[in-house]
Amino acid sequence: MGWFQAAVLGLVQGLTEFLPISSSAHLRLVSAGLGWQDPGAAFTAVSQLGTEAAVLIYFRSDIASIVRAWTVSLYTPQRRRDPQARLGWYVIAGTIPIAVLGLTFQDTIETAFRDLRLIGTTLIVFGLVLAIADRLARNTKPLSELTLPHALGYGFAQALALIPGVSRSGGTISAGLALGYRREAAARYSFLLAIPAVLASGLLELTKIGDGEASPAWGPTILATVIAFVVGYAVIAWFLRYISTHSFVPFVIYRVALGALVIGLVSFDVLAPDAGMIN
Repeated sequence: MGWFQAAVLGLVQGLTEFLPISSSAHLRLVSAGLGWQDPGAAFTAVSQLGTEAAVLIYFRSDIASIVRAWTVSLYTPQRRRDPQARLGWYVIAGTIPIAVLGLTFQDTIETAFRDLRLIGTTLIVFGLVLAIADRLARNTKPLSELTLPHALGYGFAQALALIPGVSRSGGTISAGLALGYRREAAARYSFLLAIPAVLASGLLELTKIGDGEASPAWGPTILATVIAFVVGYAVIAWFLRYISTHSFVPFVIYRVALGALVIGLVSFDVLAPDAGMIN
């Protein structure tokens, strides 16, 4: 991977990680469309450390409050009813599904799940899921009303994002809307829930960077991660303001159009389903 390719992919990662359009799908599609080698699951996971750093800084006050309340609740039973302490436990519980499924299907995630036909299909299907969830959403519950069953529901929705094209934020926001939460509350919890999973995945995949000719080098990967951080921070601020007064319809239209384009290009042999992938 060259420096220019890394810069482009870092930009793509930062622009798409927090929008409900799937950053992993875009990294795969941009590489395939430009004739580049698939950056792979390792590069994707490590570059997400940049966007996750943006989450840690943007939500630093919320995160500090949650960690503090959760820690106190460990030895002070009466504090366990504190909404912030409960939120800490719910983030842990909601991380379990993606941790279990991620380890179970690790090889499939890095190979079969990156097929362009599957990505095109998931972009369309889960775009329509988001549209239905947004259309039927009651949009009333604040995050303080989150319960353990709902936290697990968010968690299983997040686990679906192991398939490129589903979208971590799109899946979890769809679940939140279906459960009656406000758009901004659903997005905020989606970002918080991603922290343990993304950090664990990124740190695990760090061991594969620079490991052989087929792996991305350290320099370009670091560049991509830094760019993803800067751009991702700006996108978080914009996205939370946007959804407080707008629906997800533009994202749904984009997903369906992009998915249809991908399937069309593969069907007419313009792109191979495994374009850029290492056999």
